[in-house]
Amino acid sequence: MNAASLLIEPVKPDNGWPPPYLLYLGDAPDELSAKTARGVAQFRPEACIGQFRGPNCQVDLGLPDMTPADACAKGARTMLVGVANAGGRMDPASVAHVVQALEAGLNVASGLHALLADQPAIAAAAQARGLTLFDARVPPATGVGTGLRRAGKRLLTVGTDCSIGKMYTTLVIAEEMRRRGMRADFRATGQTGIFIAGQGVPLDAVVADFISGAIEWLSPERHDGGWDVIEGQGSLFHASFAGVTLGLLHGAQPDALVLCHEPGRPHMRGLKHYPLPSLMTALDASLSAARLTNPAVRAVGVALNTSKVDDAEAERLCRETEDRLGLPTQDPLRHGVGRIVDEVRERFP
Repeated sequence: MNAASLLIEPVKPDNGWPPPYLLYLGDAPDELSAKTARGVAQFRPEACIGQFRGPNCQVDLGLPDMTPADACAKGARTMLVGVANAGGRMDPASVAHVVQALEAGLNVASGLHALLADQPAIAAAAQARGLTLFDARVPPATGVGTGLRRAGKRLLTVGTDCSIGKMYTTLVIAEEMRRRGMRADFRATGQTGIFIAGQGVPLDAVVADFISGAIEWLSPERHDGGWDVIEGQGSLFHASFAGVTLGLLHGAQPDALVLCHEPGRPHMRGLKHYPLPSLMTALDASLSAARLTNPAVRAVGVALNTSKVDDAEAERLCRETEDRLGLPTQDPLRHGVGRIVDEVRERFP
């Protein structure tokens, strides 16, 4: 399975971040910090012209290095801020680079919690050039969750940790369903997914009381026999972000859960004092929480992120996990998700 082969719906030019894109990496210190840019490059490669890196950047997406002026000359229309950090801050160097992009004639889109328009220099440069600033982490206005059962079928990815492959898994499952003639829609709940799909809800920017209601809004009733495939966020076992995960589980009312995990990860992301839970512990807790709004929820598979091991070890890990949990286990990007979707069709004919 190659991420670039997925048939992601093209982003519409009127959504505030028209392609083609220059992906901004700034001084990203590691791969996880550039996950937004990498996700867009992998799932929307046709829309990405180049990358703009700071002098201390430790990440290379394999795209041509360009300045904003270079990218604009090549036809780019938007610089997409593709980095993330704890708290979603924007440092002075990033502000200067965004102003440079605007002065070159590019719109700018960002997934950081720090809003572009709240930076005076950025707001002034955009206004002077008549360009658009788009912040993916500005949620729509929604109500609180009701927990009322609604029509339709929903699959949700959950994880043992953050940044572990939930979005990738969701995208690949939705595409595999469509390839088989099933109706399926990817529902983005994070900034990277929103940039890929062109719409969604930035769940970690929603006021806590409204998290479950935002997911009810994102995945409303459907009567066509199809599936909403909902991107998971965080982990019930991550001390920083478990609240978002719980609200998502309640609002999604999932019929099916897929557990995502990266074997060998030494501790929770950003919390060296917290080990990862066992797969069975994470799965049981997720099912228990989901039963509040859908008592009939079932686990249908495990998605392993085996990107740090070779093919033979990846196969061994998948077999071992499958034997232990009794669920089809695959690496979505390495092996596809055919057997997981088989399980969905068998359990939900």
